[in-house]
Amino acid sequence: MIYILDACSVIAFFNREEGQEKIWDILQEAENKRSTVYINIVNLMEVHYGFYRDFGKETALKILNQIYDLPITIIDTINKQVFDETSRLKSTYKISLADAIGLATAITLNGVFVTADGELAELEKLEHAPVFWFRLPKK
Repeated sequence: MIYILDACSVIAFFNREEGQEKIWDILQEAENKRSTVYINIVNLMEVHYGFYRDFGKETALKILNQIYDLPITIIDTINKQVFDETSRLKSTYKISLADAIGLATAITLNGVFVTADGELAELEKLEHAPVFWFRLPKK
């Protein structure tokens, strides 16, 4: 299985929020070479600035270094397929640019986008988008 992490999934993992055990299971699968886990750098940036804003520079850097030690591959470029799919998703649905990039990455890699972001619920129904809900989205 191929997983692409959303920022909210990583934040939930580090903050020990509801659903963090599912993220732990995904990371264990990757550690045991039963799956591959990615995060797009734009989604990683959301994680970093969230911790920076809420807890300061030192904590943000500490979390970032811990992420680097996890079995997560950071995608730091946007190829033409992801570019085109992101543009289509963003122009069609009311979703954030970061979510559009993450979901487009999942679609082009034939993976699933790991999230709890409620703005993707309707899109998932309309598009049969590859979404894995690590917890039910908040309404």
